[in-house]
Amino acid sequence: MNCAAPKLGTLTTVKVSLLLCLGLGLTLLITSCTQSPKTTGGNGSSLSAACQTAIGLSSQPAGLNPVMAPALLTGQAVTTGPGTQTAPDWAAPHVAGEVLVIGSGQLSAQATSRLSGLKLTPVATGVQRAETPGGQTDQAFARTLRAAGLNVQPNFIYHALGMVDDPGFPGNSGLLVGQFKMFQTYLTRTRVPQAWNTLAICGLTPQGALTAMVDTPLDSAHSELKNRITVGAARLPAATGTGHGTAGAGLIAANTNNGSGLSGIVWNAQLLSEEVLAADGGTTSQIALGIDDAVSRGARVINLSLGEPGNSGDTVLTNSILKAQQSAVVVVAAGNRPDQGVYYPANLPGVIAVGSTGSSDSALACYSARPGNGIDRTLDIVAPGGAGYEGGCDGATLDQDLLLLAPNNSYILDAGTSFAAPQVSAVAALMRAANPKLTASQTRALLIGSVNWASGLPLLDANAAVKAALRAN
Repeated sequence: MNCAAPKLGTLTTVKVSLLLCLGLGLTLLITSCTQSPKTTGGNGSSLSAACQTAIGLSSQPAGLNPVMAPALLTGQAVTTGPGTQTAPDWAAPHVAGEVLVIGSGQLSAQATSRLSGLKLTPVATGVQRAETPGGQTDQAFARTLRAAGLNVQPNFIYHALGMVDDPGFPGNSGLLVGQFKMFQTYLTRTRVPQAWNTLAICGLTPQGALTAMVDTPLDSAHSELKNRITVGAARLPAATGTGHGTAGAGLIAANTNNGSGLSGIVWNAQLLSEEVLAADGGTTSQIALGIDDAVSRGARVINLSLGEPGNSGDTVLTNSILKAQQSAVVVVAAGNRPDQGVYYPANLPGVIAVGSTGSSDSALACYSARPGNGIDRTLDIVAPGGAGYEGGCDGATLDQDLLLLAPNNSYILDAGTSFAAPQVSAVAALMRAANPKLTASQTRALLIGSVNWASGLPLLDANAAVKAALRAN
C-alpha cells in the first residue's frame, strides 16, 4: 500500500486519500488528522483520536477522520454535519491559486464588496471557485474572505490508490495457474484488507512478530520469500522437499505489493524455518527440537501444520508445546479427516486449533477435522482452507482451492487445514507486532474472542483481532 502513515504525536495536517480497496469499492482513508487529544493504547504508543475511534476506544468522531474507512468497508452510512467539521488545513495538498467559497447565496454588503472584482466560477451546488489575487497566498486570501463572513476552504487534492498491486489480490488481474485465473479470496473473507486499513489509521504498517514455521524446509530462493527466512537449529538434508512449508509460508509472508504473485498477510515478514518434516513425516525429537529452538530464538508465534489422529501419549512433544505457550502463540492445524476428531497436537489445551471452511464460510470443508471419535476438543478458529477438490469433496472444483506458493518460483492450488492455520498465525503476528505488550495467552484469548460468528462458525476476523490487540492494556 502506498499510504505512508504519519508518526503519531506529530500530526499537524489533514491528508486525504481515496483508497481504492480492490474488491471492496472505494474507501475513504484519512491518513492523518489535525492535532487532537490522544490516549495511550496497549502498545504503549500514543493513539490519535482517529485511531481511538477506528478501534472503538472513542464513541465520538473527531472531525473528518478515518472512522469513515471501516464504515464504508462495511457498507454503513456515513454522515457529516456542522458538528463534525474541522478547520481546513492549508498545508494539506490543494490546488494553488484558488479557494472554494461555500454557500454564498445571501451575502452581506461587506461580503459582496469583498467579492466584487473576483473571478468566481460555479463548481457544484452552493460552491464557487475564487481565484486568489496576485501577491496573496491562498490562506491569506481565505482569511480576508472569512472576515467578511464567508465560508471558505482549500480545493483539496485527492488520489485514487490501489490497495496492493500483487496480481493475486482480489480485484487485480489474477494469477494464472493451469487453466484458472486465481485470486486470494481468503484475504477478503477474513477481512485482512480492513486490518491493514486499521493499522494505517493508527500510524502502523502490517509488520509481524517473528513467526516460526515448524514444517518442511522452505524454498528460500522463491522470489516471494527471498531474504525473509532464517533457518533454525532443526535442519534436514538439502534434498528434502519444500512444497508443504513453502505453501504455508507464502500465506504469511509472500512479498506484498511488489507487482507480482501473491500478497502475504504480514508485510516484510521474517520467518524462522525449523525443518522437521520430510516426505515420510517427522519425529518427536526433531519436532521438539524445532519448537524449543524457535522459543530460544524469540519466536512469538509458532505454526504447526502437522499432526496425527488421537493422542499417542507423546510426553516429550507435549512438554515442548506447553513450554512454548508461555511465550509464543502456538497455532496448530486440526487435521484433514472429518471422522477422527481433532488431531494431536491440535487437541492439546492452550494451543489454537484451526479447522477449515471450503468454498463458503457457512460450513466446514468436508475434509476438516472436528470434534468426534471420542475426542471432544473443539475448533477454536476456522479459516478458508480450500474446497478440497483433490480430497474428493462433493461439488468441489479445483479453482475453489487456495492459491499458494510452490517451489521454484511457481504457484499451486491445494487445500487442507495446513493452509488455514498459517492465516491464523499471520494475524497473531500482526497483533503481537501492533501491541508488543501482549502476552501469548492474551493474544490467544483476544484472537479467539474476535472471531466472526455470522455464518455459524468461528471464522477468523483479522480486523477485529487487530482492533482488539490495539485496545488491550
